[in-house]
Amino acid sequence: MSGSNHLAPALHGLGRTHGRIGLLGGSFNPAHDGHLHISKEALKRLNLDAVWWLVSPQNPLKSSDGMAPFEARFRSAQKMAQHPRIHPSDLEVVLKTRYTADTIAKLRMRFPSVHFVWLMGADNMIQLPRWDRWEYIVESIPIAVFGRPTYSLKAMTGKVAYRYDRRRVPIEASKQLADLSPPAWVFLTIRLNPVSATELRVNGQAEKLLGGSEQ
Repeated sequence: MSGSNHLAPALHGLGRTHGRIGLLGGSFNPAHDGHLHISKEALKRLNLDAVWWLVSPQNPLKSSDGMAPFEARFRSAQKMAQHPRIHPSDLEVVLKTRYTADTIAKLRMRFPSVHFVWLMGADNMIQLPRWDRWEYIVESIPIAVFGRPTYSLKAMTGKVAYRYDRRRVPIEASKQLADLSPPAWVFLTIRLNPVSATELRVNGQAEKLLGGSEQ
């Protein structure tokens, strides 16, 4: 797949030198309504122009066992997105990056005037200290954290929230997050969506979302 095919739509109408883009990374194994819900909330509450779904070739923290092929996961993201400003992307394949820190560094070099915001659920905020060069991530890009059932309290009392407590942005200023110099992060309480890719796989619903070739 060509990277230009997926970069162009997200910057359509904005040019290639500016814009406010949310980045939602993940395995998308499969993509589901929870991803769509977070993305729509991000567009609205963070005043973003677009959201890119960065479909990971292989998450370093996840086993390859039970991981569908990249092409199937990418197709599931395309079918689930169905929104003019939400764009599944194979950027990490194109950029040949495995770690989020490397992806962010290359995106900042390629699009120096684009205001990127990293989007994550509260569960990923808990795991963030396990990510490669996690402090670099926090100090390189504004982050929006979305509440998730059973994870929110632990996330807000965890290592990342404690270390960067003074850089937390009040909810009423969340629409300015993309314009702030990192570290800057906001915690957004949204309508809770309990759907997870793991649950879908356990319930046997993932195969339907990952199957087929319609785009």
